Amino acid sequence: MAYYSVPGNVPPRRPAQPPAILVGLILAVILFAIFFGPYALWVLWKRTGPTGTGEIPEAAAVPRAITPRGSLAEDESATIALYEQAAPSVVHITTLTRRSNPFTLFTQEIEQGTGSGFVWDEYGHIVTNFHVIQKANGAEVTLTDQHGQTTYRAALVGGRPDKDLAVLRIDAPKSRLRPIPLGTSSDLKVGQKVFAIGNPFGLDQTLTTGVISALNREIRSVSGEPIRGMIQTDAAINPGNSGGPLLDSAGRLIGVNTAIYSPSGAYAGIGFAIPVDTVNEVVPQIIARSRGEIAQQPTGRELPPRLGIVGVPDQTARRAGIEGVIISDIQPGSPADKAGLRPLQYDEETGRYELGDIIIAINSQKVRTLEDLRRILRQHKYGDVLTVQVLRSGKIVTVQVKLEPF
Repeated sequence: MAYYSVPGNVPPRRPAQPPAILVGLILAVILFAIFFGPYALWVLWKRTGPTGTGEIPEAAAVPRAITPRGSLAEDESATIALYEQAAPSVVHITTLTRRSNPFTLFTQEIEQGTGSGFVWDEYGHIVTNFHVIQKANGAEVTLTDQHGQTTYRAALVGGRPDKDLAVLRIDAPKSRLRPIPLGTSSDLKVGQKVFAIGNPFGLDQTLTTGVISALNREIRSVSGEPIRGMIQTDAAINPGNSGGPLLDSAGRLIGVNTAIYSPSGAYAGIGFAIPVDTVNEVVPQIIARSRGEIAQQPTGRELPPRLGIVGVPDQTARRAGIEGVIISDIQPGSPADKAGLRPLQYDEETGRYELGDIIIAINSQKVRTLEDLRRILRQHKYGDVLTVQVLRSGKIVTVQVKLEPF
């Protein structure tokens, strides 16, 4: 192409193009530096770097002698002895749920979650948190002792959602059952050393230590009722520790690890345990109820009657625009179960929960909150028949419920 000179204009120039061979050389150098540069530097360092003080003696190529440690510190020995004494009493709980197989049309049990617990007595009773076994279709308990690990199928004895405690039972030889030593929570002091044993994140037999950070804390149970007198500790408690024991320095049970306060859901230095005095009151009541006996408090006064439901927290119901008590779960064999009340149901196809019954009135008294429900129940005794109105699939349904003791 020719350029013509025009008065007042300068013909444009073509930009200089580097030779193709130069471009290829530059790319080759870059690729060599990327792939072989580190090796080339290592070879250069080996050839030109310091060579040490001479030949390497043969003794330098064998493992070094171990320096004797000496005796363990007194507090270390005490902690080890405590763990070895208490660990056989701590169990690993695996909860199970049923899922249907769309290809075979059969249902199968799969693992739902894990938690901790401990041996209560020589009859195979295992204590854990109610929320550990809540909504499970079954559970397995694994014992760990000098014989190794053995897993047993567990039966549900009963539970108290208002105290977040439950009792399971396994058919294990008495020789394998090591009931945990009991202490008392009435004389605990802030600053006292404590030890937690459990299965955080499914890791068996994990020991953590700390102190009692505070006493007489209050948290909400799974039923929405307050649990008072809680022990606050900074011993590391994580998901999976729930239901495990909190021990004093004598290796005695002083609490049941139950909850953590954490924005992230993991350990943040604040954990809570149900005091052992509450546990020692509630567990015999649960066992007595399973035997058809009327559970009593230590004073001999009968406990208030139960309906046998777990309600969704009021805040959650309000956010959903629902007034009344949403039934989240129903205890098997409870008055609510016998009356045919319906809890939340999980839809496997959609992966969502569907509403069951919403309690809106009892004996013509409106029920707006969980406290309304508790107040009405306190007005009645065992054997009373309540007329319960529930909202079911958009329609009001009336159900007769006969109250029973815990």
